[in-house]
Amino acid sequence: MNTLTFKGYTARIDFDDRDNILVGRLLGINDVIAFHADNVNDLREAFEEAVDDYLEACAAIGKSPDKTVNGKLLLKLSPDIHAAAQIKARALGKSLNQWASETLSHAVVA
Repeated sequence: MNTLTFKGYTARIDFDDRDNILVGRLLGINDVIAFHADNVNDLREAFEEAVDDYLEACAAIGKSPDKTVNGKLLLKLSPDIHAAAQIKARALGKSLNQWASETLSHAVVA
């Protein structure tokens, strides 16, 4: 995955082959903020400007920029994967929730 990070904010980067540009979109925020450029250096500059502008606009109107999450996650798995995960968790002496939380935590930090 192609991403950029600045001030704790992450953007996903894609290539638009129709317009021959790099396009980024901020993730984990309450609004849709996108930016684009013809090259990586300009894209990074556009990204940092987008983050700064967004944070400034949110502060001016007293709005939280970050998307609120409640800590609950509903997953749809195949019964085979669900059963295997349950067995793995129990084998480690953990609940499925504890094991999944730890496993996801390791995956997003890596």
